[in-house]
Amino acid sequence: MGQVMPPPKARLICGILAIDEVALGRAVDALAAMFGHIEQAGPIWPFSATDYYADEMGDHLLRRFVSFAGDFSQERLPAVKRATNELESRLCAELGRPPQRRPVNLDPGYIELSRLVLATTKDHGHRIYLGEGIYAEVTLRYFRRRWTAWPWTYPDYAASTYHEFFDTVRRGLKRAQGEQVGHAST
Repeated sequence: MGQVMPPPKARLICGILAIDEVALGRAVDALAAMFGHIEQAGPIWPFSATDYYADEMGDHLLRRFVSFAGDFSQERLPAVKRATNELESRLCAELGRPPQRRPVNLDPGYIELSRLVLATTKDHGHRIYLGEGIYAEVTLRYFRRRWTAWPWTYPDYAASTYHEFFDTVRRGLKRAQGEQVGHAST
């Protein structure tokens, strides 16, 4: 019989799509207020992987990722996704936009040493229901020293553009785990 073990350590991340730098900045500030110190903030990229959001958010969107300091308990993912959905609605009101024209799209998830997991409200055959109306998807796996995509991986995540940021988060997590092991043995 297998032993019940705690899940691997993880880092909370959030992908942000925004209509402009003002909305992006407001989202980053609000996320930090909700989830704590931002450990890493990636560069701002133009988002051109798909026009899926064009009708709702417009053209010329910006993409940025942030990660948060400290270990993330994976079972918190549904609550985090629900909180980011509420934040999207709040930012609509604060930035004077109707709810159907949100200024930001927030995609929370986590990185552990072997994978990047995203939360979503949309069911599909490759997603696992977590509860509270939230599903999880393993979007990328870390295999043979690189991030690798699945057939369902979003095109922008599959491209290597963001992988350097994900690598930085993963290295920080690995370093923190090594420090915890080091402290335990001293």
